[in-house]
Formats: sequence, C-alpha cells, structure tokens
Amino acid sequence: MTDFVLVHGAWLGGWCWQRVVDRLHAMGHRTFAPSLTALGDRVHLLDDSVDMETQIADITGMITSYGLTNIVLCGHSYGGMIITAVADQLPDRVSALVYLDALVPEDGQSMFDTVPQFFADTFNEQAIPSGGSTVPPMSAEAFGVNEQDRTWVDDKGEDHPLKCFNQPIKLSGAYRAVTNRHYVLAPAFEHPSTHGFYDQFKDDPTWQTHTLEGGHHLMVDNPDGVVEILLKA
Repeated sequence: MTDFVLVHGAWLGGWCWQRVVDRLHAMGHRTFAPSLTALGDRVHLLDDSVDMETQIADITGMITSYGLTNIVLCGHSYGGMIITAVADQLPDRVSALVYLDALVPEDGQSMFDTVPQFFADTFNEQAIPSGGSTVPPMSAEAFGVNEQDRTWVDDKGEDHPLKCFNQPIKLSGAYRAVTNRHYVLAPAFEHPSTHGFYDQFKDDPTWQTHTLEGGHHLMVDNPDGVVEILLKA
C-alpha cells in the first residue's frame, strides 16, 4: 500500500481528483486530496490573510497529523509550488514528487515569476474588482478541458487569493533529497511554462518525463493515464 497526496491547482479543489482517487482506492492505496484553504469545500475560509504559506501549511499539517510517510506527492499546475515547499519541509516523508503539467519553482520565486508577464498582468487586473484580493477562475475551455466536463469544472471553480500568486517561495534546498522526480506534460495544452519545464527536464537524468493526452486538467481528462504514472512513481 502506498500513500498518495494529491494537490490541486489554482481555482480548483480536492473534488477535481475524484476520478483518480476512486481508482487508487479500488487498488487498495490510501489517497488524500485535500482542498487548499479558500478553495473547494474550504471556500468559507477565504479572507485577506490567505497566502501561499497558508496553503503549504494545509498539506504539511495534513501529512504530519495523519503520520504519513513514504508519500507519492503530486501537484497539478500551481500545486507544483505547494509540493516543492512541502518536500522542502518534510523531505524524509516524501518518496516521490510528481509534477502534473505543473510549475516548478526555485527559491525566492513567486508563481508570477514562473509564468510569462502577460499572465501576471492579466491576473492583477482581474483582481481589481475585489480590491486586489482574489483572481476569478479561468474557464475550463481555456484550459482545454473536454467538452463534456466543462460545465462541471466551471461550476465548481472558485476565486483564488492573489497573495498565493505573488508571494515568493522559501526553499532551503532540502527538497532536492527527493530524487524520484517526475514531470508530466499535457502537450495539447499550449503553455510556455509547462512546455518549458518539460523541455528543461526531458534530457536531465535526475528527472523522469512523461506526456499524456488531454487538456491541462489531466486528472479530469485522463485519470487512467495519471494513475498509471502515479503507480510508476
């Protein structure tokens, strides 16, 4: 039995992993897919204090509270920021890192530092109506979600605290002790950051790289493929 911890991306919630969770549970694996503070079933906790450190603490706190060890830790999109910090704080508990079409930060970078300036400018502008507090979700169509699931994804999306996007991450480098690292690209989703990370890692012997059919939300579009890679990790 393996413990899997799945961290969702911006504007989503633990609900987006349900197809992956169901498959892993059916195989006998313990799987945790919590919603980050202010999102999903924790949207009621949204306030101006929520930042990336809050959401990092969501995952480190869950891992230590349940006494999880030998974890396969997977982060989707913005969730790549979170899992990197979690592995940096709890490297002895993480056996593998899986970046699912995700961002891979360096110490001192914010999420905005890992994406083209256009996105930072757009999200900052979109946050103006909320007084610079939150960013409304991008549409499921923009993320390449299959047509059948777009309404479901759009209906469940929540505004994301802007502080999570512009707060620099603090890394000691301890996360590098986790040498079982996987990067999974959704080639059909044209994003310069995710394609850039894949191109950076595909010839790096310290990484294993994979591609999967589907849009950016691979856990929605291709849960079987995601499960296969998680089991390899």
